[in-house]
Amino acid sequence: MNFPTLLFYTFALLVVAGAVGTIANIRNTVAAAMSLVLTMVSLAGIYVLLGAHMIAVFQIMVYGGAIVVLFLFAVMLHGDEHEELPPGRMRLVKAASVLVAICVMAGLVRALVGFPELPAAPVGFGRARQVGIALYSDYVLLVEMVSQVLLAAIVGALVLAKRKID
Repeated sequence: MNFPTLLFYTFALLVVAGAVGTIANIRNTVAAAMSLVLTMVSLAGIYVLLGAHMIAVFQIMVYGGAIVVLFLFAVMLHGDEHEELPPGRMRLVKAASVLVAICVMAGLVRALVGFPELPAAPVGFGRARQVGIALYSDYVLLVEMVSQVLLAAIVGALVLAKRKID
């Protein structure tokens, strides 16, 4: 096993740990947001291992920034109110988190036993030129649709966060 393969499996384990931490911290928004940040940074590490440095930077800038905005809106909308989940529902969430964690760990152990070699990324994968050509030729309609959805989300968040002035 070589060093990049070991780094890949380490980042993969961190991605899974961050995702499970996000689910497990359903009541604590700070811990859930930090677990989500761990997941996104670990995914960026995987992109760096693939040689897609631009996609890794996008991963941190776009999704990391989105998590910070999500966290700010969660704090703004909830404030100091603490909503308690019923004990039965909380046990169900914890049981589901443990079940998902066990399944993922079993898959990782199975993958680690054989240490399969990772396939090489195609030439030019993740480079700025290839991403730009793909975005503005093949996927231009999808890019425009996503921008419209993001605009609607911003307007909706502003409407929800607005305080009534009497």
